[in-house]
Amino acid sequence: MTRLKSRFLVDLLLRRTEAAGGFATILAKGDDTSGVILVQCSDRGEPGPLLERRFAPGGHYIWEDVGPSDAKDSESRANYQERRRRADPDLWIVELDIADAPRLVAEWAALT
Repeated sequence: MTRLKSRFLVDLLLRRTEAAGGFATILAKGDDTSGVILVQCSDRGEPGPLLERRFAPGGHYIWEDVGPSDAKDSESRANYQERRRRADPDLWIVELDIADAPRLVAEWAALT
């Protein structure tokens, strides 16, 4: 099975979000080839879940809701992202601001 490069996947997510009328930006650039992708979801500035793309034992990727349980706790959210970035400097952090960002991520993930 061919694995797509992280940079390609991030670029695809940015374009897909913008095409759907949302805003997307890279908050932290990771490894172009195999960096893990963390998506910070929001809707009109209201914080939503943090979703992380992880390699599953079955040989495929899954998306998990990670980080603090209270998405509105911006300090805990920032601390979580900082800890993840320190633990994995190859981590991509992408922000999406669009209605129902988790649905967009799920649709995008189905394409990859």
